[in-house]
Amino acid sequence: MSETRYKIVFDGTLLPGVEKSTAQLNLAELFKTDTAAVERLFSGQPVELKRDLPQADAQRYLEALKNAGLDARIEAEPTLELNLEAVAPAAPRPASAADSPYAPPQATVGESVPQFATLNVFSFEGRIGRLRYLAWTLVLTVALLAVVGVGALFGAISAAVLNSTLLMGLGILAGAVVFIGFIVVSIQISVQRLHDLGWSGWLWLLNFVPIVGSIFPLVLMVSPGSNVANRYGAPPPPNTTAVKVLSWMWVVLLVALIIGMVAGGLSSLEERYSETSYSETYDSSSDEADSAADAATEAAEAADAAATVESEEE
Repeated sequence: MSETRYKIVFDGTLLPGVEKSTAQLNLAELFKTDTAAVERLFSGQPVELKRDLPQADAQRYLEALKNAGLDARIEAEPTLELNLEAVAPAAPRPASAADSPYAPPQATVGESVPQFATLNVFSFEGRIGRLRYLAWTLVLTVALLAVVGVGALFGAISAAVLNSTLLMGLGILAGAVVFIGFIVVSIQISVQRLHDLGWSGWLWLLNFVPIVGSIFPLVLMVSPGSNVANRYGAPPPPNTTAVKVLSWMWVVLLVALIIGMVAGGLSSLEERYSETSYSETYDSSSDEADSAADAATEAAEAADAAATVESEEE
């Protein structure tokens, strides 16, 4: 009779007081993989974690799973009656680390995770990095400005030549639909950037919070994402040359915009200072002229008085 072999079976049941997330982390650490790869083990269906084990090794594996918080069990595998006389002896194979009962389990766990995520601009799923976020935002902004410019030109020509109220109304409606579409795509891009940081897409609503909303887009631009899979999927693919060029163009555009705003503010302050200085100089000159005119008037009055006195004395 051959020795009875055993297998380790797990159906998603956890030990009392153990959280599912904690058990997943412990199991991922035990199997030397990530949490995304072990999630399918918690579907509620029985899964064989290890097979063809002697009883002592099966007990060791079961104890390790119990320590991880999993309520696994040992089941005996059906034995097969073999005719050993008809079987040639197999060549001995070299011992490996997997033969040790103290080695970590080598079973294939979960579905294979792709190396990189699939890119899709028009989706709330997936992940994108900082440079791709800047590049996509720049392309979206340029496209919006182009559409707005063409729409404004078409509207002006229609109003001047056709003078059709119906056509103008249809143009305004089409512009509103296009603008809403651009807003939706912008939200999708921001959500994918949040996913790359491991954050929920609902955090996009922080844009409506005072003060925080003015800083939040900057956080999305500068915060680095992870280069490993997270709960939102595999990491984004490497940045292409076009993505790098477009992202740096966006950075240059932002810097130029900031410099222009600062220069405009300084120019405005200089104009105000010049106007104030001129007003003060003009007021000072006017006061001096008035004082001189008053002095001349008083001198003339004094001369007239002296002439009158001399004539009376004669």
